[in-house]
Amino acid sequence: MMPLVFTLLCLCVLKMGGFSASVTQATVQSELQCHDWGVWSEGSVQVYDGEVAYLYCPLFSHPTLYSYNQTQNSRLSLLWYRHTHTQELEQPINLKLHKLHKDREYLWIQPASVLDAGLYTCMLRNISSCVKIGVKLEVVQKDGECDPRAKPHLNLTIPFQSERTLTCPDLNTLTLPNSTHSVSWYQSCRTTLFRSDRELKGDGLVIYRMLEPYTGLYTCVVSYQMNGRTLNFTRSINVTAVVPDVGPKVPIILNPASDQIFTVTLGSTVNLSCRVYLPHLYEEKQNIWWTVDNKTVEQLADPRFRSPEATLFSYDYGDEIKERILYVMDFSSDDLQREFNCSARNSRGFNTSRAVLRTEPYVPTLELGCGLGVTLALMLMMFVIYHVFWLELLLLYRSWFGSDERYTDDKQYDVYISYARNSEEEEFVLSTLRRVLEAEFGYSVCIFDRDSLPGGTITDDTLRFVGQSRRLVVVVSPCSAVRGTQALLELQAGLTSMLHGGSLKVVLIQFKPVRRKSWVKELRQARLALTLICWKGEKSAPLSSRFWKQLQLELPMRRDTQHTLTKLPDITQHTPDTHTKNTHQAEEKLIDPYSTSAL
Repeated sequence: MMPLVFTLLCLCVLKMGGFSASVTQATVQSELQCHDWGVWSEGSVQVYDGEVAYLYCPLFSHPTLYSYNQTQNSRLSLLWYRHTHTQELEQPINLKLHKLHKDREYLWIQPASVLDAGLYTCMLRNISSCVKIGVKLEVVQKDGECDPRAKPHLNLTIPFQSERTLTCPDLNTLTLPNSTHSVSWYQSCRTTLFRSDRELKGDGLVIYRMLEPYTGLYTCVVSYQMNGRTLNFTRSINVTAVVPDVGPKVPIILNPASDQIFTVTLGSTVNLSCRVYLPHLYEEKQNIWWTVDNKTVEQLADPRFRSPEATLFSYDYGDEIKERILYVMDFSSDDLQREFNCSARNSRGFNTSRAVLRTEPYVPTLELGCGLGVTLALMLMMFVIYHVFWLELLLLYRSWFGSDERYTDDKQYDVYISYARNSEEEEFVLSTLRRVLEAEFGYSVCIFDRDSLPGGTITDDTLRFVGQSRRLVVVVSPCSAVRGTQALLELQAGLTSMLHGGSLKVVLIQFKPVRRKSWVKELRQARLALTLICWKGEKSAPLSSRFWKQLQLELPMRRDTQHTLTKLPDITQHTPDTHTKNTHQAEEKLIDPYSTSAL
């Protein structure tokens, strides 16, 4: 009995110790921090729905990191996890599923469906270390046998007139050796009858002579049997034609050319362009760089100098023109003494060219701009001033540079006023026009009815008065210049004197609007050569109005004229009795036949 109890106790102790050890191991593993390398974007896989897909663990992509054999020897475990949009945490992959298969560093999905899309994580770990990296799987729907917009799995360049055999990528990886499979080829997603320069041979497509029409996207669809199921996968190859490898193939520097001069501005950022023609060389990197005083930009270590990598300028069947820019910030006069060289090299040769710099002639742009702006502003201001105050400016000019006609002729009167003999026009002429011209402007005014003596002949006196006047002011109204009137005689005398080279100038004052058809023939013929000034009633009454300024501009100049541009009293309401009280009362009583007192 005792040996049995002892044995049971030993078993219990062993089990308790084993349980404790397992708990300790799990605790250590749970506290272990796993180094995450993120997502391997270059290794993302895109597969069509219903086709075979395989994921490669990128941890084995570089020999210095890990190898699968080292992993096995160091007892590292390779585990696969999956993370989808509907899951918050990574879930371990169940390899017991019939469609999933792990082969060394590969994870196979045979076949893949839309539900299999997501982020797959491969993890290497043991009890003391852990590292993981993610690979993205994208499952897309396939429209027909192939998709012309599919991302190519392989880019292939073939020289013109050369021979090349196209082999479907991953064919040996996805199919078992000596397995039964079939390969279908398409060009630009079209079934092509390959003959002449192209031929289907075995699983590959042979191009005997590469031509321009043979470029484009080639698609191969592989079908094979595995475990009683038919599986397939699709791969795409982008084929481009390049020039054959003949000739010297030495880089040619196009810019800077031998006779080219770069114009630079001191104190600014200068961009120097190095443009090089690079002949096609199969799988060979060709270098372009700038040197400053025989030192590269990296060797200078000067922040003022910067030269990004060369960019592709043009591409022609493999031959490229690339451009590399040298930026020189805050260009100084000392930089003009430096030597800037553009260089290019490949396995066939080396070429270099020096950039010749010259400072741009200084153009005082700011000064010229300011001067031009001020000049335009002054011109605009002068135009506005002239447009608004042109009458005042002309009157001012006449007062400074004009000549007094009294000293150059022997005429007696400055102004002769011609008007229709009716009460309204007579009121305007005698009470307003005559008064302002004589009292305010100092002109000597001749009015036939006032200045002619009784007993004389009207025609002779009219011609004499008009001939002795420097200006003939004709008041135009519907009643003026009627056939057989005194006003028409005065107008004809003035026009005759003006048209025959006389010094008399005729000025028209439109007292009331008159239709042009109502004008007499003499007035219509001479209208274009005469100045017409419009009287606008109360608006023209002030001496500062446009009417008086225009009229004074047409009349002879008087240097001793003194008057203030103030508003006249309400002269339209004056009666002849009011005017008889001015300084000319006695004269008007004797010679004005229309005066009430004279009658």
